[in-house]
Amino acid sequence: AVRLGGPALAPHLDDAVRVLRCTLLDPFAAVRRESCECAAGLARATPDHFHMQSESLIGPLMQSISHQHWKVRVAVIEATGTVIQFGTGKSVDDVLPHFAQRLFDDVPQVRQAVACVVGGWLLALRDRCSFFPKLIPLLLSSLEDDIPEIALTAASLWEKVGLQWQRENEDDLKDKLDFSTPPPAHHPSPETRPVLGCRELVFRNLSKILPAVCHDITDWVPGTRVKAAQLLAVLLLHAEDHSTQHLDTILRVLPRACADDDPAVVRSCTRSAELVGVFVSPEVFLKLILSTLKKSPSASGLLVLASVIRGCPREALQPHLKVITAELARPHICQGSENRLYGEHLLLCVRTLVSVCREDCRGCSLQLMEVLVTVMALSGATGLSDKVQETMDALAAVQDVDGSQDLYREHVGPLMEWVAASHHDWTIHSVELLQFNVVVTHAGPALGEVLPHLVPILRSCLQPARDPQMRLRLFSSLSRVLLSAKQTVDSQGQFHHYLNTVARDILVPNLQWHAGKTAAAIRTAAVSCLWALLSSDVLSEKQIREVQETLMPDILTTLEEDSQMTRLISCQIISRFLKTSSGVADPDKFIKIYPELLKRLDDVSHEVRLAASSALVAWLACIQNDDGKSYYQSNIQFLYRELLVYLDDPEGAVQDAVLEVLKAGSVLFPELLVRETEAVIHKHRSPAHCQQLLQHLQALPPAQ
Repeated sequence: AVRLGGPALAPHLDDAVRVLRCTLLDPFAAVRRESCECAAGLARATPDHFHMQSESLIGPLMQSISHQHWKVRVAVIEATGTVIQFGTGKSVDDVLPHFAQRLFDDVPQVRQAVACVVGGWLLALRDRCSFFPKLIPLLLSSLEDDIPEIALTAASLWEKVGLQWQRENEDDLKDKLDFSTPPPAHHPSPETRPVLGCRELVFRNLSKILPAVCHDITDWVPGTRVKAAQLLAVLLLHAEDHSTQHLDTILRVLPRACADDDPAVVRSCTRSAELVGVFVSPEVFLKLILSTLKKSPSASGLLVLASVIRGCPREALQPHLKVITAELARPHICQGSENRLYGEHLLLCVRTLVSVCREDCRGCSLQLMEVLVTVMALSGATGLSDKVQETMDALAAVQDVDGSQDLYREHVGPLMEWVAASHHDWTIHSVELLQFNVVVTHAGPALGEVLPHLVPILRSCLQPARDPQMRLRLFSSLSRVLLSAKQTVDSQGQFHHYLNTVARDILVPNLQWHAGKTAAAIRTAAVSCLWALLSSDVLSEKQIREVQETLMPDILTTLEEDSQMTRLISCQIISRFLKTSSGVADPDKFIKIYPELLKRLDDVSHEVRLAASSALVAWLACIQNDDGKSYYQSNIQFLYRELLVYLDDPEGAVQDAVLEVLKAGSVLFPELLVRETEAVIHKHRSPAHCQQLLQHLQALPPAQ
């Protein structure tokens, strides 16, 4: 009837509309689809009269717009477009919320229908200019649709809208059309830059669109946040430098949105931040971003800063580089949080600065190193060390140096002064202590150039009155660098000048006995440091003898420690001391060594007993080199008797080790050893070792 009747239906319009209001809600889906087609046909057939009845159809249409059949939904959307097109614009406000919901529809055809209808309204709706702020966001949202066909349809319609508006306002845009400005040098897609009409439409309506977008970008519904974040990026791409006047609003919402749990929201917001960097002067956006970071540093705020920097042209950013790096290096920002995400985004700021500014970073390399050292110090077990190292290598590359070691060599002095400014107040919780540990353990050969700074800091912080946990941390770092002393503290061959300070002022106070497990752990750490120093091969024999003179009494006391590791390392240290000795310097002190080692043959640890045996061999070797060995005869006889007892030890390895000690000492008083051995051989459960010893004694040259 609608198709055949045409304009002749005008007198019956009221009856037709009443029928359609019922059939649009029919339970049968096909009836609803046919009703939608009839409504659209009726609107086109009676354009002069339909506007009087159009509003009465909007209610039933909106009740069917969420129908379970997608074909019904498409038919409703298309019919609504026609009804409003030939009706009255008053119904647009009632329809838009429903259309916005259909942008989240799972069926692509439904979303495409929304884009086509809204695009048609923007092109042909009566009084459409008054609806631009409400319709433009719907069409621009479709530009970011997951289905390429929908995005292309929306882009085509949007371009037509822009060109039409451009023609309609040609007089107003005459200057801009005649003297069109090229896209900014860093425009992300200059070849697909929106036409002037599209850009002007967005710019002129941005103040009305932006508040709603900023509200929706923090909505509780994830889909709404994603769409709003995508729309914000599209708006900024169109607004270009006109977004400056809205920057305060944009930069207030971006940090909140960048903290979203949904990666899609974060991606779109970082893209928006990059566009701010492309189109807005750094002087403007830095003032707002840095002031926010000063008040409340956050991981999302740092992500916004990194994204803005990524979009900013190098030449525009260069004058502000020192300001940015100085702010990042301030304690309240670089020490703002130990959270991994905060460290990642702070690191991202540095990486982005290096990649954008490249050689310009030379003037602020020290501040960037301070930030990197802090990130590494605070990252701890969060695993950012590799990323920090990569960033250091990138910084080294733009400075034309070989790697991070050269960076440390260039800045190690100022870095050491920077972290040491408050070392008198350090505790285990001090960030500066963590920073100091990073510099010490990563500076490599550069460490040998700052011994005048390094050693006094260690001496001050390793005194017994200071925080025990802090001392343990420092001893751990010191052990690491001493193990490779030639490549660290002695890279310049100057460490021997500080040997006396290390021995007397650092090691001796920490080897003194104090009650408690923490004190015992510190003694173990101090013993480990000494062993690392002796094992590093940086000390001459003369220097080792000087250390022995200072530390031997304290090391002998550590043989009684509860810690097996401490006892084992102490035996190894004593052995090293004795092997380095050219003889017996002080017989009274020397004679006190072997009883302590002899006690260790009763140790519960198999390794300690073997180490003590090795140290006794070294002790006996010292007497062989001494002309007055007769002075020690009574002590040697006592040692023989004790060792012969241990020759019957249950452990075969210990028996072998003790046999080697007796063989080493046999050259001193062989006749005495023969008598002692023959006196006890019948008492041994397994006399084989005694017999081997006697055979060895018989084979000795008569002169000995």
